Amino acid sequence: MTSDAKTPEEYISEVPKERKPYMHKLRETILQNLPEGFREEMSYGMIGYVVPHELYPPGYHVNPQLPLPFLSIASQKNNLALYHMGINANPELHDWWVAEYKNRVSSKLDMGKSCIRFKKPELIPFELIGELCSKVSVEDWISTYENKIKNNRKK
Repeated sequence: MTSDAKTPEEYISEVPKERKPYMHKLRETILQNLPEGFREEMSYGMIGYVVPHELYPPGYHVNPQLPLPFLSIASQKNNLALYHMGINANPELHDWWVAEYKNRVSSKLDMGKSCIRFKKPELIPFELIGELCSKVSVEDWISTYENKIKNNRKK
């Protein structure tokens, strides 16, 4: 669900009633575990967590007027989704996530390049997501972004 909501609270108010507790808990988990410097805002019609221009003036190479995106959460048609750009850009982080998910969660991992889908919100591994959020600092993300994404994109 992409939304025209102006705030995370407004976005969550639009989420189907049965998903609201999970969206609240997902947001709370991220806010409690994301390293200092990331900022929460609406981004691409989802709740996003970005590196603000004050910390990374060049912004996002796709649109430099936007801050550098890192993480987003959304209520999609068939799932709740967590978009973590670092998982796609950092093979070690990806491998850690896949292994830890398999070791700790009984459900099968449903994942794309940077999208993790939860079709059964009651099975969301909030503690593991908290650990994932805490693993990448703003400085780490900027370095990964510059070295593996921005400077290596097709011209």
